[in-house]
Amino acid sequence: ETNTLPFHPFEMQQGDILRMEKEHQVLKEQLKEAQEKYEQLESRSLEEISALKELLKKSVEETEVSKNELDWLHQDLEIKVKKWQQEKKENQENLKALRNTAKKHTDTNDRYSKTIDEKEKQYNTYLNTYLETSNKLANEKVKLEELIKKSQDDCQECVKRAVKAEMSVLKNWKETEACKLNGIAANAEANLRVLKSWSSSASAAPKLKSQIDSWEIFISNVKKQLEKVEAEYEEKIQMVENGVRNCLAKMETVDLPSP
Repeated sequence: ETNTLPFHPFEMQQGDILRMEKEHQVLKEQLKEAQEKYEQLESRSLEEISALKELLKKSVEETEVSKNELDWLHQDLEIKVKKWQQEKKENQENLKALRNTAKKHTDTNDRYSKTIDEKEKQYNTYLNTYLETSNKLANEKVKLEELIKKSQDDCQECVKRAVKAEMSVLKNWKETEACKLNGIAANAEANLRVLKSWSSSASAAPKLKSQIDSWEIFISNVKKQLEKVEAEYEEKIQMVENGVRNCLAKMETVDLPSP
């Protein structure tokens, strides 16, 4: 007996099934190659992310150390300023008391000058006392001036250290934000490369074009934000270096939603 059934519905023409199997094999090989490329890109991205996380962790730790040192410097400065103000107040009170004493002696000297002939001995006694007090006041004044100068020098040194600490904190914040944004940009660029590699196929290119455009816009926005963050932190650092106070404020960054 002979099979006289037509190829339909299995084949429109003889050899269609064999041709479909060959095309299926080619597509399987292309899929395997694309999957290998994807795994390589994913492995490289994971390594880069791990390195960036380590760098971010280190920056955060350094920022915390700098902040603790800055707090300690502020506390030390406040203690020294309070101590200097208390000593200044006490010295002013002592100086006022000594001036009152000197005034009393001067009044006594004037009063006894009118009766110098009758009380010359008593006048000489008060005069000697006045001279001794004046010398004592002069010596104490010199000591007070030296103490005030030393306190002013200490205050200037503390201000310099505080400025240096503030600049260090701002630089660490800047590096942290830059590291974060660079990591986002690196991930986005990796995704874009994958999409572009997929879009090399003529059938997939129209479908992926809108996604590729979205990722390119996202990368551009991330880079613009990175430039803005670096510029504003550099401005704050320059202001602190020029002596402007109250510049230690962390910038609020906008989280850009990824496509």
